[in-house]
Amino acid sequence: MKLLSVAIPCYNSASYMDRCIQTLLAGGEEVEILIVDDGSTKDQTPQIADAYEQQYPTICRAIHQENGGHGEAVNTGLRLATGTFFKVVDSDDWVNEEAFQSILTVLRQYQEPDGGDTLDMLVSNFVYEKQGARRKKVMNYRTAFPKNELFSWEDVRFFMKGQYILMHSVIYRTSMLKDCGLVLPAHTFYVDNIFVYQPLPHVRKLYYLDVNFYRYFIGREDQSVNEAVMISRIDQQLLVTREMINFYDITRIKPWKLRHYMMSYLEIMMTVSSMLAIQSNDPVNFKKKKELWQYLRRQNLFLFLRLRWGFLGQGVNLPGKGGRKIFSVCYKITRKFYGFN
Repeated sequence: MKLLSVAIPCYNSASYMDRCIQTLLAGGEEVEILIVDDGSTKDQTPQIADAYEQQYPTICRAIHQENGGHGEAVNTGLRLATGTFFKVVDSDDWVNEEAFQSILTVLRQYQEPDGGDTLDMLVSNFVYEKQGARRKKVMNYRTAFPKNELFSWEDVRFFMKGQYILMHSVIYRTSMLKDCGLVLPAHTFYVDNIFVYQPLPHVRKLYYLDVNFYRYFIGREDQSVNEAVMISRIDQQLLVTREMINFYDITRIKPWKLRHYMMSYLEIMMTVSSMLAIQSNDPVNFKKKKELWQYLRRQNLFLFLRLRWGFLGQGVNLPGKGGRKIFSVCYKITRKFYGFN
């Protein structure tokens, strides 16, 4: 059995997938690299995947499938993974090779469960590799997690605003992901939020390694996190947000710190969905925004009241054209200050 399986969803990724794969090859024979060609047609992605499998047959595996979107590529990778642990690395991103060795050292300690010491989720830092930015923003979790030790949700400290566990941060135990029934929607962007969110109630033991492992590239005009692209795909953002609302079941989420964190994550998802509707300046999307908040109310009245009357909930629901304009100005200032997207 491999120590770590890494799935790389690839769709017409020929111009940048080499850098991603090359950095992962630093993991050596303990790592399984699953290059999932998601129906690429416009470039040499399938041939590049096959070439890596031929050159590194004990490490790389080329998988070709009909186009199903990012989520379906992750589903395929998880289904075929043989490693004890599982990670997703997007084909335009890469990893720091030195930090990778530190990651593998920790995973080796917990490959075989030792009584109650089963590691379910390893968290590390990631770096926003924003094109043209002089300073690279690092997302770390020093205020939230104890370092270099196994811990539980009861040991979690303080999450700052904007400090969230994203797909770039996590490595999950493969068996836990399969046992919790994780299946991402096909032909849908932004499912990385579900990938991180749905398994959280099943995570018992965590480990935080304070290294800048994952390099998250931002800068392509066609990238899914580009604001104009996100507005054009607002229906997919709304679908993902609804799915996450459905996963918030207070009867299953026992540790109160986990409940609070998952509620805060949903608050951000509701805010982003609402923000996209407002920025689109489209009455049709204004209606979709209203329907999303109504859906939350029907599904979970308590959660609706907490989010709707919180600071962000009130901000995105300021009444009328003037309210939307005020929020839009505040959003632009915040975006410039924090440098996201």
